[in-house]
Amino acid sequence: MTDSTAREIAPASGKLGLLMPGMGAVASTLIAGVMHARNTGEDPIGSVSQMAHIRLGKREEGRNPRINEFVPLADLDDIVFGGWDPLSPNMLEAARTAGVMTPEDLAPLSGELEGVVAMDAVFDQRWVSRITGVRVKEQTNKMDQAQALMEDIERFRVENECDRLVMVWCASTEAYQEPSAVHASIESFEQGLRDSDDNIAPSQIYAYAAIMNGVPFANGAPNLTLDLPCIVELAEREGVPICGKDFKTGQTLMKTLISPGLKSRMLGVRGWYSTNILGNRDGEVLDAPENFMTKESSKLGVLDTILQPEVYPNLYGDIEHKVRIDYYPPRGDDKEGWDNIDIFGWLGYPMQIKINFLCRDSILAAPIVLDLALFMDLASRAGESGVQEWLSFYFKAPQAGPAGPEHDIFIQQTKLKNTLREWMGEQPVTHSEAG
Repeated sequence: MTDSTAREIAPASGKLGLLMPGMGAVASTLIAGVMHARNTGEDPIGSVSQMAHIRLGKREEGRNPRINEFVPLADLDDIVFGGWDPLSPNMLEAARTAGVMTPEDLAPLSGELEGVVAMDAVFDQRWVSRITGVRVKEQTNKMDQAQALMEDIERFRVENECDRLVMVWCASTEAYQEPSAVHASIESFEQGLRDSDDNIAPSQIYAYAAIMNGVPFANGAPNLTLDLPCIVELAEREGVPICGKDFKTGQTLMKTLISPGLKSRMLGVRGWYSTNILGNRDGEVLDAPENFMTKESSKLGVLDTILQPEVYPNLYGDIEHKVRIDYYPPRGDDKEGWDNIDIFGWLGYPMQIKINFLCRDSILAAPIVLDLALFMDLASRAGESGVQEWLSFYFKAPQAGPAGPEHDIFIQQTKLKNTLREWMGEQPVTHSEAG
């Protein structure tokens, strides 16, 4: 049944510019994958926006279009890529350095990839001690850096004849940080930029520049980038959608798949030990304790929210939860995650689940970047502003309202699809009716 209260959404006409701070493994893999899909017509596997279907109405109605046939998303052919990086000169070199794709797969795309040139980055080694930036902005004052980014954004828009822009943070994890007084309001933050306050991280400067230019911003790392009163206030004031944080790719994806199943059957959990080895730039950055602490806080929050130990203390009230990440260069971008889960069932008898997930970090992250770019552009055209909680599906530590985040991936998926249904004037699907 269609509702007459469909959201008024501007059409996805013209070019969409996708700007990415951090044009390394994830960004180059995304760009190569989109170019491959354009050139061959093959499906971009892993992209919910491009491949997933969405049921409309009751099952017997047989209405089950692809999402990109149902909502007015930008077409892959209309996306223009750009961004900033302190190391990579262009996306061909970035892809070769990352080693995610084989030389044979890169060869047909080499000319196109080489044409995507990274802009000089706003970079501060204090926030990522394991990287030495060589392609960085000359400005040292943080407000001047923000202005330089805003000029980059506008120049990219004009030179590439973009009708709309969106920004997705694909750079490294910054050192752990708690909010401070400079983050309390727009005014204190802008004064902090002028004063080059030490508590303002580079990712926050990018977010400020994007929002001030009316560009939706999604945060793919666990940085304290958007979870700040000043940034949320600014996004709402400027009418700009934001969402984050930390792409849900490997081990945490497994946790959000498995833990809802254990809870649904009322099986208890005594312990969950997780360890990873990773050899790419992300692994090198996370080898620094201050950067790992940022990632650890993002990964540890998942189980408590899903399992609700306060509601089920006998099942989940005393879980031993450990997370480890080790930098191991031979592994490259092929991250390996081990999980040992100590569970118990009837009469308290113990059982174990062991998972060895040999995943490819950038292969899992690339379609997330694509989906976020397209959905954030849709949100902007639908008149949305501020935190987009309906996109929690893609994040380890999603931004949320006062009630806190939802981590159960199946509930997140329902929220995402129901939001799209409601915007298009369709009834939400609750699965309560027989049909």
